[in-house]
Amino acid sequence: MEELYDEAEHWQLNTGEETIHAKRMKGKWRSYKWYANSFWLILFLGPYLRWGDRQAVLFDIPNRQFHIFGVTILPQDFWMLSLTLLFFAILLAVVTALAGRIWCGFFCFQTVWTDIYAWIEDKLEGAPQKRRKLDKAPWNVNKIRIKLTKHLLWLVIGFLTGISFVAWFVDAFQLWADLVSFTLGSTAIISIALFTVGTYVLAGFLREQTCFWLCPYARIQAVMIDNTTVVPTYDFHRGEPRGRVKKGVSEEERTTGDCVDCNQCIAVCPTGVDIRHGQQEGCIMCALCIDACDSVMKKLGRPTGLIRYESLDALNGKESRPLLKRPRVWVYSIIMTAALLGIGYGMSTLDALEIKVIHSRQPLFVLQSDGSIQNKYTLKILNKMTGDIPAKISISGIDGAILVDADLVTTARHGKVTPRTVFVRVPKKLLKQETTPIIFHVEGQLGEELLKAQRESIFIGPRY
Repeated sequence: MEELYDEAEHWQLNTGEETIHAKRMKGKWRSYKWYANSFWLILFLGPYLRWGDRQAVLFDIPNRQFHIFGVTILPQDFWMLSLTLLFFAILLAVVTALAGRIWCGFFCFQTVWTDIYAWIEDKLEGAPQKRRKLDKAPWNVNKIRIKLTKHLLWLVIGFLTGISFVAWFVDAFQLWADLVSFTLGSTAIISIALFTVGTYVLAGFLREQTCFWLCPYARIQAVMIDNTTVVPTYDFHRGEPRGRVKKGVSEEERTTGDCVDCNQCIAVCPTGVDIRHGQQEGCIMCALCIDACDSVMKKLGRPTGLIRYESLDALNGKESRPLLKRPRVWVYSIIMTAALLGIGYGMSTLDALEIKVIHSRQPLFVLQSDGSIQNKYTLKILNKMTGDIPAKISISGIDGAILVDADLVTTARHGKVTPRTVFVRVPKKLLKQETTPIIFHVEGQLGEELLKAQRESIFIGPRY
C-alpha cells in the first residue's frame, strides 16, 4: 500500500492551468492512430453513398425507418438494434479488460478530432516550443493571421462534422441543397450549430480536460483494468536507476538503467502524463510514448521496448496463464457470440413483406344461409420496401375454403402497416374439427422483384 501511495504522489493531472502542446513524432503507433482516425473520417462519408434511388444508409426517424443498403429496419425489428448495442458494449468491456483504453487512445471521437486540431495547430504554429512562444508573444499582424487561420479551419471542421452527422438522418444531397438555398429546417440548423460549437470547444480548447471531467468512461475504466491487463507500461526493472548518457562511459561500464531521463515520453503525451510513474487517470493509452522511447533507444543502440504493451503481472514475472485460459475471456466471448448469432438470425429472416393475422373474436364464426361457416380476420401487411406494393392475398390449408373478394388487390404502403379485413368461408361438411389450421399468403411485386410472406392462423367452426 505504501508503494501505491508513493507512486500516486508522482501522478500528474493537468487541471487546465496550462495548455499542453504535445510533440508530434513519427512511429508505428502514430501510424496506427492515423489509421483509426481514418476509419471515422471515412465513416462520415457514408451518407453520400447511394443505393438505387435513395441514400445507402439513412436513419429516417420521422418515418421510423432505418435503411442500411438493401435492408430496411422498422420498429418491429428494433430488437436487433438491442443485440447490436449489447455486442458493442461487451466488445468495449472485453477490449478494456484485455488491452486497456484502446477506445480512448485510438477510436474515441474526442481523441480523433483533438488529434486533427492539434495537427493543424502544429502545421500553422510550429513545434511545441514555438507554439508556447507564440502564445506568450504580444498580439501583432503575424500572430493574428496565424491564430485566425487556425480558428477558421477549426470552425470549418466543426461545421462539416455537424453536417455529416445530420446527413445520417436526412438525404445528404437534399441537405446541402437546402443549406445553399437557405431553406434548411430549424431542427437541422440547431443540430449543425451544436455540433460545430461542441467540436470547436471540446477538441480545440478543452481537449484532455474533456476526458478528465466530462467523460464517465475515464472513471469506469479503473474497475475494468487489473494486473493482467496489457497496457503501455514502463519497464522499471530495466530502466532504473535513470541516468543521462555520459561521454567516455561504455555500455559495459555504466551503472544506470536504460532510461536516460530524456522526457520524450512526456513530450509526446497528449495529456502530459509521465508513464514512468505507473498507470494514471490521465493516460488514454494511445501508445505514443512507446514510439518516443523506441526512437531514443534506437539512437543509443539499446534494445527497444523499455516502454511497451505489457501487463503488470508479466512485468513482475507473475503472469503465466495464456490469454485463452482466462475465464473472463470465455465469458465475454460467449455473450458476444450469442449477440452476433441473434443479429445474424434476425438479418437472415428479415423479409421485405410481413403479415400478421388477427382472428375476430366477436363472433368467432358465422353460419351463412348456404350452410357454410364464415370467419373474419384482420390482416396487417408490413411493407419494408421504399415503394408501395400491390399485394394479393390468398389462403391454403383447408380444402374447399373460399376467400371472399380474392381478386381484390391491396396496396401495401411503403414503410407502414396496411390493414385489410378479409372473410373466409368453408362448407360445414368439410370441417372435421372445431379448429383447423389455415395459412394466409401475401404476394406482391416491386419492379422485377417478387416478394412473398405467409402466416398461419386457425379457422374456427362449431363443436362436433
